[in-house]
Amino acid sequence: MKTIDELLAEGVGGKRIFVRADLNVPLDGATITDDGRIRAVLPTVKALAEAGARVVVASHLGRPKGAPDPAFSLASAAARLGELLGAEVAFATDTVGESAKSTVGGLADGQVAVLENLRFNAGETSKDDAERGAFADQLAALADVYVSDGFGAVHRKHASVFDLPARLPHAAGYLIATEVAVLKKLTEDVKRPYVVALGGSKVSDKLAVIDQLLGKADRLLIGGGMMFTFLKAKGYEVGTSLLQEDQIPVVQEYIERAEKNGVELVLPVDVLTSTEFPDLKTKAPANPNTVAADAIPADQLGLDIGPRTRTLYASKLTEAATVFWNGPMGVFEHPDYAEGTKAVAQALLDSPGFTVVGGGDSAAAVRILGFDENAFGHISTGGGASLEYLEGKTLPGLAALED
Repeated sequence: MKTIDELLAEGVGGKRIFVRADLNVPLDGATITDDGRIRAVLPTVKALAEAGARVVVASHLGRPKGAPDPAFSLASAAARLGELLGAEVAFATDTVGESAKSTVGGLADGQVAVLENLRFNAGETSKDDAERGAFADQLAALADVYVSDGFGAVHRKHASVFDLPARLPHAAGYLIATEVAVLKKLTEDVKRPYVVALGGSKVSDKLAVIDQLLGKADRLLIGGGMMFTFLKAKGYEVGTSLLQEDQIPVVQEYIERAEKNGVELVLPVDVLTSTEFPDLKTKAPANPNTVAADAIPADQLGLDIGPRTRTLYASKLTEAATVFWNGPMGVFEHPDYAEGTKAVAQALLDSPGFTVVGGGDSAAAVRILGFDENAFGHISTGGGASLEYLEGKTLPGLAALED
């Protein structure tokens, strides 16, 4: 895999460099609520611009249906990128049309442009190789060199991720290189004890990675909405909590395999419950109840791990030499149910080991809850990509960079 430093050493002055970034930021209308992914691509964009390249940044945002949709415009992300760079960033109002061609054509050495949302074109995500390839051809016409730096998308077989690097000289940006180096620390020559904390809403999203970790991790901590499928698999009442009943047999098998493999599978001992889901807009007090994990009332739903579990999980995490955390422990967006996620984040900060926050909601929670993200070993920009890497899958966007 060619690095961006090797590319810079060859000279990029005057060349059009297509940077596939991940600017898929959360929006409230046109307001960006977390710019972490934009800041993550800054080192690559800055290095190329300062070396005199004409930088063309492209990304997806959200899940538009293959056609323009103002709700998913990258205009706000382009403006924020300009603020962070301290330089004007041109914005093309289409992806491969007249605006893109004129915007890219108007760049001078050292200038940066952002194209409109790649997913406004059906060819970006098409499962048809020919349709994807045709769109990749149009993108390739805008550039001389391809740089991959959108780690959050490398697990997708999309035109700008998989097909485009086959059409241009290519290299990995700084973010991609960092993410891969970190993930290798979680899969090769891991320092032990190796502890993984998994949360999030659905256990089905994490089954494949749990399957792999049962042969690699020393300890698994389970929280978030997925914990109730585990508790139900143990025979406990979970009330009206989020539950995937169809996954119970698989979870039961994992519980048995963990014991057989000597992997410590740690489940909550208490949870915070309520009779209704909290109002995340008004943040009105929810007055949660604290109940034992094996005694959740039939009319209540669990929304966070409880205080005893917070203490238990913190102790298990601070003993670790390597920690991977993916998924919040509860409904952290509401202050009454944020303490579980806060406790895990703080435990990572208190751990002397190598700590990795696995992207997605976990990364957003770290920032939203006010933690210093630089204090963690690494905060990934791609939750799905990180999980698939840990599952042992081949990621199309990384395979495309191999010569």
